[in-house]
Amino acid sequence: MTRAFLPELPALMIEDQVRAALVEDLGRAGDITSNATIGPELTATAEMNCRETGVIAGLPLAEAAFRLIDPAIDFKALVTDGERVEPGAGIARITGPARGVLSAERVALNYLMHLSGIATHTARFADETAHTKARVTCTRKTIPGLRAVEKYAVRCGGGSSHRYGLDDAILIKDNHIAVAGGISEALRAAKAFAGHLVRIEIEVDTLEQFREVLEEGADVCLLDNMGPDLLREAVAMNNGRITLEASGNVNLDTVRAIAETGVDYISTSKITMAAPTLDIGLDIAIG
Repeated sequence: MTRAFLPELPALMIEDQVRAALVEDLGRAGDITSNATIGPELTATAEMNCRETGVIAGLPLAEAAFRLIDPAIDFKALVTDGERVEPGAGIARITGPARGVLSAERVALNYLMHLSGIATHTARFADETAHTKARVTCTRKTIPGLRAVEKYAVRCGGGSSHRYGLDDAILIKDNHIAVAGGISEALRAAKAFAGHLVRIEIEVDTLEQFREVLEEGADVCLLDNMGPDLLREAVAMNNGRITLEASGNVNLDTVRAIAETGVDYISTSKITMAAPTLDIGLDIAIG
């Protein structure tokens, strides 16, 4: 199987986002607690540790938070994004001006805990489907402004990405079909519109609709809210002609059975919208 390399998050993509988060936290007067209690000459060493089993994601954003607060802060990652860790594992060591370390702490942890939570939750879904060909994929259901980094976290957890936005693929859903006048009408219009590199996917929720898709032709068919029996029938009908994606009622209790039907992809918003944060802490090293 071809190795799927983990994408990098270029500094250009994350710097403005992290800067905005820091500005939000610093408010109108900066970190008045650190300024009031810590002299500007003091330095500190802090350690980030994971307090539960999980998959790490978001180290570039955490590093950016400390660097943007004070370039004199040294951030040394002790693990890599995509790495599975156990409770007590060291995540990073941060050394530098104490005021800056403490001022950046919360923003760095917010990104790291949120994205590691998504990566960890995704990994649970990926583990349930690892014995099949099905890939678990995220959707456009992401927190506004965080789509790129949340989809990055999904990749860290072993999942894959659906389209990034409205402009990189055509996905004809039930409302589009209703307005366009039917499945065939929508598909014909999409083919006439799309460039040769743009893929066309269409959503159906019955085998009768799926049969029409096979007759008309599409790149991908999204089989929505079909149980395992119907999915198996669709896979047999398809006989490898187009890519099949299952969605709807996907959770940790159902994803294995869905994957075992033979579909190619399983899309779910659960891995981005329902992922709990991963418990990661930062403590000043004493002595």
